[in-house]
Amino acid sequence: MMTASTHVPATTSLAELADHPRRDGYVIVDNLVPGSLMDIIADESAPYLDATPMGYNAMIGRKSRRTGALVARSPGCRTLIGNPTILGVCKDFLGHAIAFQVMLTQVISIEPGESDQALHRDQNAFDFYPFPDDYHVQCNTLWAMTDYTADSVLLYSGKIVHSGAANRSQQVRRAINVNYCVGWVRQEENQFLSLPTEVARTLDDDLLKLIGYQEGAWAMGYFRDLEDPLRAIRGGNVAYGFDATKLNGHAGTAFADQLTHSE
Repeated sequence: MMTASTHVPATTSLAELADHPRRDGYVIVDNLVPGSLMDIIADESAPYLDATPMGYNAMIGRKSRRTGALVARSPGCRTLIGNPTILGVCKDFLGHAIAFQVMLTQVISIEPGESDQALHRDQNAFDFYPFPDDYHVQCNTLWAMTDYTADSVLLYSGKIVHSGAANRSQQVRRAINVNYCVGWVRQEENQFLSLPTEVARTLDDDLLKLIGYQEGAWAMGYFRDLEDPLRAIRGGNVAYGFDATKLNGHAGTAFADQLTHSE
């Protein structure tokens, strides 16, 4: 059960915000974005929601819809994805990796009559790999569109055991799910197929890197002749090769040490 102690104000420091999911598994940050932004996203995603088919098994939800490709479909969701507080928490929480990225974007619509989802951990998506207890591979967010304050967000780790509750009401229950993961794992939602190239060219570099146009770690995800993946979108205007000055966390320290011993 979530209590008042699991709610914190948006003014809470990034370090404290990151400590909550690390220690407790989750935290709710109140009033993090304007409610008007959630209204914009609801309007932009509306044409796609009813067109999304119901889930094909009990885990996904036979009376639930999961509408993805939000980077392509909702400019408002791009703002949500790039929220500075959320990205700051991700940098802290996933700082043991060189980079982090968007794992998935979706509007989850739980229809009336849906049953309880089975308890699970989101990190099981990685082929049920037994990550060490102290290694976090995901930092997840759930933004309410209905039910509780629509400008607040649930931050939770990929390790926490949870499920979608049954919908015993007569109303559709909706939330926006945006998950982030370390840069060296495969994304759950294939952003390169979900986002048309012509739309990608209109986005800023920071968002492009966040959805995967970056090297997720040393020598992982490079483009063509060991080039920066952004070159696929921006051409020769992007610097060649891996930028070691932007390394993050202890992995960056280890990489720098490796370079030193290679000289």
